[in-house]
Amino acid sequence: MKNSILSLFAIATIIIFSQCSKTDDKKAVGGYDVVSYFNEGPVKGSESFSTEYNGKTFFFASKESLKKFSENPEQYVPQYGGYCAYAIAKKKIKMGVDPEIYEIRDGKLYLFYNSFFANKLNDWKNEDTKALQKQGDINWEEIKNNKD
Repeated sequence: MKNSILSLFAIATIIIFSQCSKTDDKKAVGGYDVVSYFNEGPVKGSESFSTEYNGKTFFFASKESLKKFSENPEQYVPQYGGYCAYAIAKKKIKMGVDPEIYEIRDGKLYLFYNSFFANKLNDWKNEDTKALQKQGDINWEEIKNNKD
């Protein structure tokens, strides 16, 4: 019985990771205003305030957010192309994210996958985050141009 439960859990975990949501090819961060993460927390952007950057459309909640982004986009774009930071660092794979699960660390935005069984932000925080960041940076350089 115990082995059956563990087997089911393992299968469920594999399915969750293999069926994870993909990051929209053109819409950055699921339409969330990336500037808002650095202020009040994530809020949905509007098509009325949008711009193209690095092949993606970024949406903003206000004209002020759009202006801030336009002045210095690299300050606001999420690390690793908006894919799950933990998955990039640990598995060298591009995994979709829940735009509301994030961390600002060292002035940079990191996004994470989240489901009923797997909150990757918790895993990120429970491990050596500095080592994960370093490995994530290395892995991202190797896979950033790979097709999803």
